[in-house]
Amino acid sequence: MTTSTALLFADLTGVAVFAASGASAAVAKRLDLFGVIFVGFVAALGGGIFRDLVIDEVPPLAFADWRYAVTAAVTAGIVFWFHPQFARLRTTVLVLDAAGLGLFTITGTLKALEAQVPAVGACFIGMLTAIGGGLGRDLLTGEIPVVLRREIYAVAALLGSVTVVVLDFAGLTGPAPLTAAAALVFGVRLIALRRRWSAPVATAQPRVGRRPAGGS
Repeated sequence: MTTSTALLFADLTGVAVFAASGASAAVAKRLDLFGVIFVGFVAALGGGIFRDLVIDEVPPLAFADWRYAVTAAVTAGIVFWFHPQFARLRTTVLVLDAAGLGLFTITGTLKALEAQVPAVGACFIGMLTAIGGGLGRDLLTGEIPVVLRREIYAVAALLGSVTVVVLDFAGLTGPAPLTAAAALVFGVRLIALRRRWSAPVATAQPRVGRRPAGGS
């Protein structure tokens, strides 16, 4: 399997798992068939559209290659029709989202590097490719985006992007090293969820009440 074929396979796999993640979230919100497919489409392809626009690859693959849109729509439709089998929707969404996060981090970073984007820029493009679909999914389903919560999400994607850049610098861009990088993102995300790891948040300062006038 060539690198380009492996990249296409990973990209379409990421589209499928993010579409399933988005569709599962939409089903949990009791959206209709069109709503489920639309949310699945945005979750699957939103980050990739952003990536392609940033690296000046127009039209984006989501519109130029029918396989992307069809993969997203078909996957979302399957989730809609067979959602009773997804007994624990929240767990399913989280696992699928973690898998999509890992796959899209790798493909986004690689495509940025292929477009001659410098290492630091490629890391950020890879991270934004990975989190863009989930951001759109959460906004459409009325949830606070995961990337804005305390959970380790964008940090896991950024770690994966840095790993891909280091592997590329070392000349290790074959399927095995890239799969290991995707697994790293996936593992960090799931472990963070299980152990409730979180980024620090600002501590609210208690308001100091005014002393009542008069009296002692």
